[in-house]
Amino acid sequence: MTDAAETDWLTVPDLVEMLGQSPSRIRRLIDDRHLLAARIDGVLKVPAVFLRDDAPLPELYGTANVLADNGFTDAEALEWMLAEEDSLGTSPIAALLAGRKAEVRRVAQALA
Repeated sequence: MTDAAETDWLTVPDLVEMLGQSPSRIRRLIDDRHLLAARIDGVLKVPAVFLRDDAPLPELYGTANVLADNGFTDAEALEWMLAEEDSLGTSPIAALLAGRKAEVRRVAQALA
């Protein structure tokens, strides 16, 4: 797993400021899996790497839903996205950022 200390995390207020959206809209993005979040020390946080150009990474939504369809909780999906995945040779989020969406989703689907 990617060390949480190596990941930049954003709180809901950070996202409100960055995205120009209301706190309830940010929570809706999380609830609808446009963003994945984890509670860290009791505070809901989103990895900064899940955003590109001050918006949720578009490829994250479909990938998170594939994982959910395969029985992953949102917390497990977030952990998988940040962890090194041997079959990809990198973390799934790094592969998505490199434009390897189909490959990441194939691997996610095979986890069922």
